Amino acid sequence: MNNKKTVLICIGTRPEAIKMAPVYFAFLKSGYNTKLCVTAQHRDLLDQVLQFFKIKPDFDLDLMTPNQSLNKLSSRILDGIDGIFSTHKIDLVLVHGDTTTSSVIALAAFNRKIKVGHVEAGLRTYNKYAPFPEEINRQLTGRLADYHFAPGVNAKQNLVNEGVNDNTILVTGNTVIDALHIASGILDSGFKTDMIDQLIKTIDFNKKIILVTGHRRENFGEGFESICDALEALSEDSDVELIFPVHLNPNVQDVVYKRLSNLKNIHLIAPLDYPTFIWVMKQSHLIISDSGGVQEEAPTFGVPVLVTRTVTEREEGVNAGCSFLVGTNQDLIITKAKDILCNSSQNQKISNPYGDGDASKKIVDFFEYQDDRK
Repeated sequence: MNNKKTVLICIGTRPEAIKMAPVYFAFLKSGYNTKLCVTAQHRDLLDQVLQFFKIKPDFDLDLMTPNQSLNKLSSRILDGIDGIFSTHKIDLVLVHGDTTTSSVIALAAFNRKIKVGHVEAGLRTYNKYAPFPEEINRQLTGRLADYHFAPGVNAKQNLVNEGVNDNTILVTGNTVIDALHIASGILDSGFKTDMIDQLIKTIDFNKKIILVTGHRRENFGEGFESICDALEALSEDSDVELIFPVHLNPNVQDVVYKRLSNLKNIHLIAPLDYPTFIWVMKQSHLIISDSGGVQEEAPTFGVPVLVTRTVTEREEGVNAGCSFLVGTNQDLIITKAKDILCNSSQNQKISNPYGDGDASKKIVDFFEYQDDRK
């Protein structure tokens, strides 16, 4: 392997930081000249993860501004990353998943004829507005990428069906499981945050805990109204505590705080840092969420997920009985949640269909093998 080869790992949001942290560590350990660039598409939430994993970026574009449009953000990312490409020799760019950061940086790298590796490649709903804008972001990145690291066989098959060369695809499992193992180990060693201590003081964890998250654009408006109706109904059970870290987007906050403030058994709290979120997840009996990452993480702890989306690109969890698609249908959310809570003692820890924690190593091994062949 040529140890002078420079790999630039690019992230912009908290989920990307979580899922790319173990990839970053794996490349550092391998001897590659590894650099990290953050666009700060999300600032505070991103920084929390970087601090937890003790990662310091080499490049920080610091592009977050309040309420900027997707087009404005895209133009600023394109200009910012091109400044790095024009002044540093980069041999390989690694991007993740389905964010604006990923698709725009992949485009910028392509324009510079720099090779692109796509981590968490091949996820599809084939509905360009669900999730929006993520579905098109991941499809665009897939067309621009040279190497595709699929989290599962379904994702690989999607790429093959789209004409991607099989030799450029590797099924790795999902790097979020790698990160989860690292974080869980830190928590099990006695690590606690101020947030964890505060939650213990204010919430009765002897009750059945329902963890709720929501942020998808397609659920703005009526979707979140219906979800709130369901949560209000579930909160009437005196043996239940609902913990809802409310996303900072005004389209979420305005509805949630108006509808659910001061309701018994519902705790509306600020967004949790990564280790605290993992800790709460481990205490939960049920999760109600539109998050892709949560669908992947929860099976490790044997926690069922009601997915408040009409479609999901993470079909493995649905097929394995880890996740259940309920959309924003109030009655369906209530019925399925009560069914799971009534049978929570039967929920057993199952094998996580998204991997066993060695995805990052597989990605590095892939490039080392490619280099050894040259």
